Amino acid sequence: MVRNRVLLLSAASFLAPSPAFAAAEDADGVARGDIVVTAMGLEQTADETATPVVTLTGDALVHRRQATLGDTLADQPGIHFDNFGGGASRPVIRGQTAPRVEALADGAGIRDASAVSPDHAVTTEPLLLRGIEVLRGPATLLYGGGAIGGAINLLDDKVPTAQPENGVAGVAEGRLGTADDERSLVGGLTVGAGPFAFRAEGVRRRSDAYRVPARFGDRHVDGSYNDTSTVTLGGAWIGADGYLGVAYTRQRSEYGLPGHSHEYESCHPHGSSLHCGGHGHDDDHDHDHEHDHDEVPFVKLRSERFDIRSDYRDPLPGLEKLRFRMAFTNYAHDEIEEDQIATTFKNKARDIRLELIHRPVGGLHGIVGVQHAESRFSALGEEAFLPESETRNTALFLKEALRAGPLRFEIAARQEWQTIETTLGRRASHRPFSFSGAVVWDIGGAYSLALALTRSQRAPNAQELYARGVHLATNTYELGSAALGKETSKAVDLTFRKTAGATTLTFGAYYQDFDTYIYADTLDRFEDFRLIRYTAADATFAGIDGEIRQQLTPGVSVGLFGDYVRARLSHGRGDLPRIPAGRLGARVDGGWGPVSAGLEYYRVFEQDRIAAFETRTAGYDMLNATAAYRLDFGPQASAELFVRATNLTNALAFNHASFIKAAAPLRGRNFVFGLRAAF
Repeated sequence: MVRNRVLLLSAASFLAPSPAFAAAEDADGVARGDIVVTAMGLEQTADETATPVVTLTGDALVHRRQATLGDTLADQPGIHFDNFGGGASRPVIRGQTAPRVEALADGAGIRDASAVSPDHAVTTEPLLLRGIEVLRGPATLLYGGGAIGGAINLLDDKVPTAQPENGVAGVAEGRLGTADDERSLVGGLTVGAGPFAFRAEGVRRRSDAYRVPARFGDRHVDGSYNDTSTVTLGGAWIGADGYLGVAYTRQRSEYGLPGHSHEYESCHPHGSSLHCGGHGHDDDHDHDHEHDHDEVPFVKLRSERFDIRSDYRDPLPGLEKLRFRMAFTNYAHDEIEEDQIATTFKNKARDIRLELIHRPVGGLHGIVGVQHAESRFSALGEEAFLPESETRNTALFLKEALRAGPLRFEIAARQEWQTIETTLGRRASHRPFSFSGAVVWDIGGAYSLALALTRSQRAPNAQELYARGVHLATNTYELGSAALGKETSKAVDLTFRKTAGATTLTFGAYYQDFDTYIYADTLDRFEDFRLIRYTAADATFAGIDGEIRQQLTPGVSVGLFGDYVRARLSHGRGDLPRIPAGRLGARVDGGWGPVSAGLEYYRVFEQDRIAAFETRTAGYDMLNATAAYRLDFGPQASAELFVRATNLTNALAFNHASFIKAAAPLRGRNFVFGLRAAF
């Protein structure tokens, strides 16, 4: 019934374009101040939110975009990544990653297989994005009580929301990278025809295995190549008060799986211990650790997605806006070894979302909505450690805001109903409920202080409940726990800001207390292979992140940024695994007419607060730089030549959040040269 109502409401809405993504950028290109954060539901700016929001747009996004979402966001305060070679990388926000970090395409969930394993890519194309919004804290309740770590909203142009000026607008870009011999071409074109607008865009990228410092032993990370193509066709009817549009996106990708090993295929559990190859832990093993490049397994990914989007202003008395999003995804990837398909992962999913923004009533201005998602997931083949399953999730949510003098109050709530059924006859149902309250105090003089209190609940997913089998990509044997219940988090967020003047700053501190935190507990380890069981235990996350900037001249600014998170099990049971180390850095950025440049240095400290069976990770220094030259040929036409240099000192750097940190260090010295033209 909910599905039918949503479809009827969408068919009735010939909807209006939402406000433009208006970026107010600092010299480093990170948008702040007056920018409207579209994922907040209400038209709030980044400086009005109860918790820090990272919004990346403009030239900064163009220069920092990489092949994966995690790599693109990795140097923002509070955000790290769990890299898996050159083809897959997920963001890690305040120590949390999938499934506690939700990825969205203009508000609609991205349904692929990335939540199952870090070697599965997030099916987005950073080179086609015009903006990225990273939400933390209470705002994530609009998108899922399970998004305890954060929500990443990816803004694109695949569905036109306004007519292009002069009837046509386009962009073309070419990129060359040195560390992995990257060759990328990007193009997009929007054409208006009467009340209609049409969009075509695409990316073709090829990169080889990336280079690392010679002292690693090998000059390349074997299997870290990436070959991807993405094509999108979209169109929309655009009226005075609304738009209704649709887009089709097809992505094909092939990338290697570094660190993949068949040495442990015979490993299986005996209770809470591992038994490998008929041998005990004390037996000698003569393993062949030499692998030719051609033997490295690889992923062959294919994804098709349809998006239907619509906005409508003033649809009914009392309503300010109606927003509708619907996405259908048909995802599959094969993991291929020695020219044979070893395992196939499939996910057929849909996500439907309707939001109603009402006009102020008694001072309350808010949003109510409904969301329904379905996912049919299967893993077939040698590493089918998950049974076929169908997950259905329906949610009702609301957010209300009230301004009283210098104070702004917010409340938000979300009720979900989730059911998981498997082909093995297993069924699990949960009803997580989440709510939050926040107050933002405008102190004066551009200073503000915000306090947010959140109680979030997350239902376990099919992997945490029913996994059983060898997962060679992460060198684990996984055991689910069918009796797992809801995970509950109680969080306190404190945010202090100064938003105007020569000095600006954003500082966030947070504390999360989890009841029955669901995590992969390592029961036993044999060489590099681990036996893990998904279990629940009380845990805490505490940390800080932020940055401060000083404008030295109208065109030059300097800044400091950093983050730190401590995550541990309660009652003295130790630290949680793969938590990023603390980081502290500085940036200087400047612009002189058509020329802009920036220099960035940060130190990632040693991570020695480690979980059982983990190893410490040494710290490292990272030095990056950007330079660009821009030419304007008129109001709508411009060209820019830029170079982005990363790891200029060629540091040998290992990422503690990565499952394969020892096999795949970060890229060595790399230069990306780009030429971008827009009209």
